[in-house]
Amino acid sequence: MLAATRRFAKSWVALVLIGLLIVSFAIFGINDVFRATPSDSVVSVGSRNISAAEFRQTFENARRNAEERFGQPISTEFAAQNGLDRQVVDDLVQKSVFGEIMHRLGIRPSGKLVAEEIRKIPAFFDPITGAFDRKAYEQALQGVGATPAQFEAERVDGIAQQHFGSAIASGFTAPRAYAALTVLQALEERDAAFFVVTGDSVPRPPPPTEAQLAAFMKENAAQLTRPEYRVLTLVRFSPDAVDAAGPISEDEIKARFDYRKDTMSQPETRSLVQIPVKDAATAQTVAQRLTKGEAPEAIAKSIGVEPVIYEDKPKTAVADRKVADAAFQLAEGQVSGAIQGDLGLAVVKVGKVTPGRTPTLDEARAVIEAELRQEAAAKAVYEKSEVYEQAHTSGANLAEAAQKAGVPARTLPAVSKQGLDEKNQPVEGVSQQMLEVAFDLPEGGESDLQDAGNGEYYAVRVEKVIKAAMPPLEEIRGPLTQAWMQREVRNALQAKAETLAARLKKGESLEAVAASAGGSPLQRAVGLNRRTAGQSSQIPPQILERIFSARPGETFTATGQGLAVAIGKLEAVRAPQLSEAAQFTEGVRQQVAPGLFEDMIASLDRAARGKLKPKVEYGRARQALGLDPAETPAGAQGAGQ
Repeated sequence: MLAATRRFAKSWVALVLIGLLIVSFAIFGINDVFRATPSDSVVSVGSRNISAAEFRQTFENARRNAEERFGQPISTEFAAQNGLDRQVVDDLVQKSVFGEIMHRLGIRPSGKLVAEEIRKIPAFFDPITGAFDRKAYEQALQGVGATPAQFEAERVDGIAQQHFGSAIASGFTAPRAYAALTVLQALEERDAAFFVVTGDSVPRPPPPTEAQLAAFMKENAAQLTRPEYRVLTLVRFSPDAVDAAGPISEDEIKARFDYRKDTMSQPETRSLVQIPVKDAATAQTVAQRLTKGEAPEAIAKSIGVEPVIYEDKPKTAVADRKVADAAFQLAEGQVSGAIQGDLGLAVVKVGKVTPGRTPTLDEARAVIEAELRQEAAAKAVYEKSEVYEQAHTSGANLAEAAQKAGVPARTLPAVSKQGLDEKNQPVEGVSQQMLEVAFDLPEGGESDLQDAGNGEYYAVRVEKVIKAAMPPLEEIRGPLTQAWMQREVRNALQAKAETLAARLKKGESLEAVAASAGGSPLQRAVGLNRRTAGQSSQIPPQILERIFSARPGETFTATGQGLAVAIGKLEAVRAPQLSEAAQFTEGVRQQVAPGLFEDMIASLDRAARGKLKPKVEYGRARQALGLDPAETPAGAQGAGQ
């Protein structure tokens, strides 16, 4: 299959079809190709529709980011089980809702501003010239499955939301009364007393019976069931595994150097400042002030403009071509007169000038040799994969075809779809893409040759399928018995704590109840406040949480560390001194402002959703991922948010 596709891609028929496709994009525009139709929408908000394909790509990007973050393969099923599909859908809803609201409010950045913002993104710069490069831009987007039209539309929304948020945030101040209430709560003092009972204070339960263990095992079936494993044989065609250490002729090196010399050269760079001016008279004044050494920022501010500053940039990085031509004719430290650029009049002062440089053949030799060896390795990989493909399509099995191609076929230990072995350790040499292919095959099935990217190919055979199953009881009897015993102790301990708390509620003293409990001595905490309580390691966080959530005089229980439960009582609550609270109020006012601002944005989101009534097709979203569409959140199928 792959070989046939390659042969077709090199034929004149394919070239004609590709040419017609390019012409059709030029005539009709590429946007329509990616515009979702309502029947294909996963998210619909006003005039905006997110297609199943766009959702799937966004989900895949999020899944790959999670793989990089956690350093292990994450399958689509596992990610969905942990809510990534719903999280991605909700993020898309939020972006669409805000974008639609901004559009309806008339907050829309100009095309010029969007273009300028995109041209500032370093990922889209040419590594040689340091300037924005359209090809790099398109390749970077292609790498994440996006198109320029989609990215530019997203930037329109992003800039609008950023400007809207900045405008609100710049004038936002938390009310003084709100800050005062926060301070009063933080400095409020509490007195509490408590004691702790541990697992040693309750009778040890007898070992579980077979019936109890079986029931416990059934209760925890979801956690105990082992996933499906598969034993795979893998053949890989990788440039890294090809010996490309043979000699490279001097003629090849020289020819490649002559071809690459321009791109390997370092262009002249300059640091310069450009001040826009309205007329020739202003230009003359600005030039005189620059020549005298006055700060460009001060000059620009005095005439109501912003200076444009370039630090060590090549000529191609200067936005105005005519200004660039003039600036790169000046000497270091020289000030221009009025320059009529494409974007208006300007005056330029040149700072540091770094001359361009072209490397010699000897300087570039190592880089060129590495390029030629890499290309030779890629060619060898391609040729070996062709031999394999031809042998496989002629009837040879994976191992036989690999032998004919001269590459090893390696059988891996049993591996789950998450890339883990039976000891829950990562299996080396497999990617999530390989596992997706392998787990779609039956036992004994072999895949076609797959393109792994970066010049690599692979094929996989399923040698054995080990179905998901509970482990035998005898295999886990020890840890299962221990877990059952701990649960019984925990239950007995909780029952004892509730009994002791009931005695306190009936009026017995803390001292008497603590003395009879066989636990720790009674502890008293006086003057606890929320601001400083966390700095003490003497009281566990679970107990502190109950102390600060209890009402005055309330009896409470709190789970401690390990097999331990605290029983206590909140004895007193005292408001702070007003003079002390006043000292902190203004500082807290600044600290609580970001939280309040986030609450405002969340309220705006809820209001916008209520007005726009977004429609979400969770079933269609899961279907786009190849999952069962019926397994959706309750009431979510086709529901508005």
